[in-house]
Amino acid sequence: MSAFKSDFLRTLSERGFIHQISDETGLDELFAKEVVTAYIGFDATAKSLHAGSLIQIMMLHWMQKTGHRPVALMGGGTSMIGDPSFKDEARKLLTPADIDANLAGIRRNFAPYLAFGEGPRDAMMVNNADWLMGINYVNFLRDVGRHFSVNRMLSFDSVKLRLDREQSLSFLEFNYMILQAYDFVELSKRYGCRLQMGGSDQWGNIVNGIDLGHRMGTPQLFALTSPLLTTSSGAKMGKTASGAVWLDPDMLSPYEFWQYWRNTEDADVGRFLKLYTTLPMDEIARLEVLGGAEINEAKKTLATEITALLHGREAAETAAETARKTFEEGALAESLPTIEIHKASLEAGIGLLSLFVMAGLAGSNGEARRHVQGGAVRLNDQPVSDGRRSVTLADLTGEGVIKLSLGKKKHILVRPA
Repeated sequence: MSAFKSDFLRTLSERGFIHQISDETGLDELFAKEVVTAYIGFDATAKSLHAGSLIQIMMLHWMQKTGHRPVALMGGGTSMIGDPSFKDEARKLLTPADIDANLAGIRRNFAPYLAFGEGPRDAMMVNNADWLMGINYVNFLRDVGRHFSVNRMLSFDSVKLRLDREQSLSFLEFNYMILQAYDFVELSKRYGCRLQMGGSDQWGNIVNGIDLGHRMGTPQLFALTSPLLTTSSGAKMGKTASGAVWLDPDMLSPYEFWQYWRNTEDADVGRFLKLYTTLPMDEIARLEVLGGAEINEAKKTLATEITALLHGREAAETAAETARKTFEEGALAESLPTIEIHKASLEAGIGLLSLFVMAGLAGSNGEARRHVQGGAVRLNDQPVSDGRRSVTLADLTGEGVIKLSLGKKKHILVRPA
């Protein structure tokens, strides 16, 4: 680990955020002597970011925390095309209306982590549609396109992967890396941006921007990438068997978000405490050496701290208390995730397997049936062994709900509407 002089790089280094830097010494000196503006790009492909984006959001958070200016670049323009990097096929093309709706949702994801404003250290949210949508194509080819070597672009891993598999790479997608490089130059000219950060899969694209900046007369630009994270067992961050771990509370409840982090594998606890919380390093050092049953206390701390950053301390404490009551006392907690089913449907009776699919606890009736056969299904805390069972209003508890459980950790309340 390099002995960085600047608070920002020292913090990122000790917490495990750094994979590659284009010029360590030059960037460290820049951060040590002035307020640096840096950005990370986020494409608007959904109405919310998910937990896989948290490492990038936390990098922007630490940037502002150490006295610098972070820029969240929204890809309103580039989302019209879609990043081909390491994808097996082209992304579905989004309409401008889709992109606008997605951008509105994503903006809300950043509010808990960054302080936006007009000051020299206040975070900025910028949309690359502001300059990309007005480009004159012929002028762009002449002024920007001439600086790109197709031979070099073909050598990038993200492109080679598609071509080696003999999967088509459209001209539309091939342009994406040119537009991303141009974003860096444009942000440098407009806002004095000197650094682009991103995941390690973006290294080639970021270096392209540095090279383009050099050819188009910007000051020296820099690249910093973070490691592409997977769990110790190889699972992709931010994804579960039942779907994405969304940051928007309307798409994933704070309780379910808390549970995702509570279920962290033992080997990942220390690493995730460093990356996803703002706990002091000495406290993390104490927590990451806990073993046996005590590791569960470290996991609860991890889950509560990450949830508090995103959803607020009160929501995090409520989620932790809900989990304690549910698992330690077997009680029915009001803040469990809830779905509403039409009362008439429950009067007629709904098949248990279908209800589990409707609740998102299984992807299909067949999967739900396998859970029943494996003894993992409970109805109102009672095991169910008959997959043909019907659920009716007679199953309502005294609280007026039906509790569905899959294993010990997944619970949904069903309310008649």
